[in-house]
Amino acid sequence: MSKSLQHEDREQITSDKSIPWRDMSGSSVFISGATGLIGSALLGALSAANDKHGLGMRLIAHGRDPGKGKTLSANAGTCFIAGDIRKPIAQEALPQSIDYIFHCAAMTKSTDMIKKPADVITAAVYGTVNMLDLAREKHCRGFVYLSSMEVYGQTQLREVREGDLGYINLANPRSSYPESKRLCEVLCVAYAAQHGVPTKIARLAQTFGAGSPMDDTRVFAQFARSAVAGESIVLHTEGKSRGNYCYTSDAVLGLLAVLLKGKPGEAYNIANPGASATIREMAELVADKVCGGNIKVVVSKAEDTGKLGYAPDTGYVLNADKLKALGWIPTYGLEEMYRRMIADWRGE
Repeated sequence: MSKSLQHEDREQITSDKSIPWRDMSGSSVFISGATGLIGSALLGALSAANDKHGLGMRLIAHGRDPGKGKTLSANAGTCFIAGDIRKPIAQEALPQSIDYIFHCAAMTKSTDMIKKPADVITAAVYGTVNMLDLAREKHCRGFVYLSSMEVYGQTQLREVREGDLGYINLANPRSSYPESKRLCEVLCVAYAAQHGVPTKIARLAQTFGAGSPMDDTRVFAQFARSAVAGESIVLHTEGKSRGNYCYTSDAVLGLLAVLLKGKPGEAYNIANPGASATIREMAELVADKVCGGNIKVVVSKAEDTGKLGYAPDTGYVLNADKLKALGWIPTYGLEEMYRRMIADWRGE
């Protein structure tokens, strides 16, 4: 990740006056899925907040890859615990108290949803139960579950708020992802009602920016790789499905707002409505604005898009009024998101 962009994004987060940073003073913060994009961005931001505000937070990270964890620990000053989220964490590896938990761990590759749907479900459900039990045992002050806009399924609504759930086809193996996310949300609500765990749910739009891995398989990253290579963007569909997006540092600020100011048992959309676009519109934005018209958009339909793991077509824009009521304001639009991600990939 570009050092200048890394510093700029973290400075944006730690300088945000809408976040009550002092509420986290002296706390212990646990982040599952810490080696992923969102988990690592959270760790980096909290580490920077420690330095800037003198909060004295203890950061505990959990993930599958010990190698990535070692690097993460060195860069963010965290305690890293390696393991499978589906298995309970040994008590001796944990601190005596944990005040806040961000549960970010999940299987998010579209191809896994097709080829390993049972694994997608068990990782989501068993992992969430383990994290909720941990929050209950440690009497956590706050718990944020990272859900997804995919819980909304298919709907005819043009704008979707937190209560507007649509249809999910249970006969489609790819539904393993959105349906397990729904179940995990219900688990969070159940633990709040039955055990008093202060759970909050963050439904994230697709999130990217500086720090996004170049090998990400999602469509937005495919377009960015074409831009870097100076090659035409190839669409395997007509690109009519609408996507909802959010820049990485904006998403981190949204998660912190939900943790510290959200209501237990409730869900919040984290998306920049101004960054919503159809796949075709996004491809043309990259080709025309980001690349100055030097590359083209070509449609070459795949014979069976189901094998590619694409989500069913959607046409809605995520409403973010509920999150904005907590003081959250997104900074970056879609074009700037791409420019910053590509600049980061190029080391600029």
